[in-house]
Amino acid sequence: MNNLTEILEKAENYIHQLPTAPAPLPIPKGKDISAWIDHTLLKPEATAEQVKQLCLEAKSHQFATVCINPVYVSLAYGLLKGSNVSVGTVIGFPLGANAASMKAMEALHALEMGASEIDMVMNIGALKGRAYGQVLNDIWMVKEVIHHENAILKVILETALLTREEKIIACLLAESGGADYVKTSTGFGPAGATVEDVDLMYRVVGRTMKVKAAGGIRSYQDALAMIRAGASRIGTSAGIKIVNEAIHAEEVP
Repeated sequence: MNNLTEILEKAENYIHQLPTAPAPLPIPKGKDISAWIDHTLLKPEATAEQVKQLCLEAKSHQFATVCINPVYVSLAYGLLKGSNVSVGTVIGFPLGANAASMKAMEALHALEMGASEIDMVMNIGALKGRAYGQVLNDIWMVKEVIHHENAILKVILETALLTREEKIIACLLAESGGADYVKTSTGFGPAGATVEDVDLMYRVVGRTMKVKAAGGIRSYQDALAMIRAGASRIGTSAGIKIVNEAIHAEEVP
């Protein structure tokens, strides 16, 4: 972990002058966009039958992952084993207010059940209270568990609750903590992903990490806007609609 003083000095510089954006990401065409999508079902009322359908859709459309609640990880893993679709789940969800040790235990259990991508909500209250060491420790403890199993960690910032300064600091803490992605939103906050937030996150950490946009992405145009801003993964429950619109757009002269 980097020294907190160094992180905050870097954040102060970025608050006054953001770095230029890294190189633009390649724009997927047609059905290729499916590989950028986490096919998501995180409703509290989601049933096993709905998760089974989600997995069938994911295999059919070749989405990157299914992203489901932890209770369904084992079910999804069994249905997707042998396919190219990974199993993702959420921990500390949707508030991020669990103890770091509990998040690490959640992550370990999810990995044991078959998950290979973990979307963790950071400790939002600690960030807003400027307890940055606590935020960093929260991320680092989960990262240690996840990377030991060669899995992927995405840190959810819940950007709609943060100031511009807090978003910058949160990105740098996630980077220092060893996460693989920063992610905009849970989908349960006051708002979802915005192009402006994705662009900010990509400028701050896009040279060392990836950005996932999630929350309110309902169309192919929405997804393209996020990708152009720097998102290399899209979390959405509208994945099939997005792919169908992408195919149609490619077919139209």
